[in-house]
Amino acid sequence: MTDDCAQCGFSYDLGLAPSAASLAGEYAARFAEVLLRAGRATLTRRPAPEVWAPLEYACHVRDVLLVQRERVLAALREDTPVATPMGRDERVEHEGYALQDPADVARQLTDAAALFANVLDRLSPAHWERTLVYSYPEPTERSVAWVAVHTLHELRHHLLDAGRPTATGAGA
Repeated sequence: MTDDCAQCGFSYDLGLAPSAASLAGEYAARFAEVLLRAGRATLTRRPAPEVWAPLEYACHVRDVLLVQRERVLAALREDTPVATPMGRDERVEHEGYALQDPADVARQLTDAAALFANVLDRLSPAHWERTLVYSYPEPTERSVAWVAVHTLHELRHHLLDAGRPTATGAGA
């Protein structure tokens, strides 16, 4: 993965890792605002068939937070575990993202951010350096600090996607 996201401008600065818990909560709260403010028709409208609707992005981010939490916990329990792909594209249909209640997703998203933050808040300096094999975009050994920063990227990037009527791509 590159140091910067060409689409959203996010920079992979591992110095952000210690603040990832609070930033994840802030991004989740902003996502929840979008879900609670917009009407269902707006939240479920895809700008193009291959581009997710805002509600689908919110469900994806909720699931990313939960999956990343489990990946961090696995890295604390095991030596260099392999992070199984989350099946991001399949989840849209399998979990019925577009059919979910926006208010429920808003609550679940903030809860998922709190659960993720709870794990990060308890990490010692040595824990940040623990590693796992991250599968996306290709299998690479990554630190827990990188996982935390990558999760922030997912939140920020998809918050921008959800607010963009001409978003491109169905999930980074």
